[in-house]
Amino acid sequence: MAEGEGWRPPRPCEAYRAEWELCRSAGHFLRHFYVHGERPACGQWRRDLASCREWEERRSAEAQQSLCESERARVRAARKHGLVWVPRQSPPEDWHLPLPEEKDG
Repeated sequence: MAEGEGWRPPRPCEAYRAEWELCRSAGHFLRHFYVHGERPACGQWRRDLASCREWEERRSAEAQQSLCESERARVRAARKHGLVWVPRQSPPEDWHLPLPEEKDG
């Protein structure tokens, strides 16, 4: 089998297009700016879309490499942030008791 033959992009090109359009939307811009204080960086989604289309049209090795590196970077970034809470193995012992009444005050 020749190099790249049988290989498929990690996501369909439509998924890259949808992510790029979402990233450029007004709602996403406002949320991202509110949370992070900066504009969202949508360039990688655009590059991934272009690489995916280039792969579909020409089976370019550069496009394949670009998509693989981009997906690896996304996975690394997602793993960088751990869980906020430690998942419980069982419920608290007093889970069945009524909650304390709020004090009027």
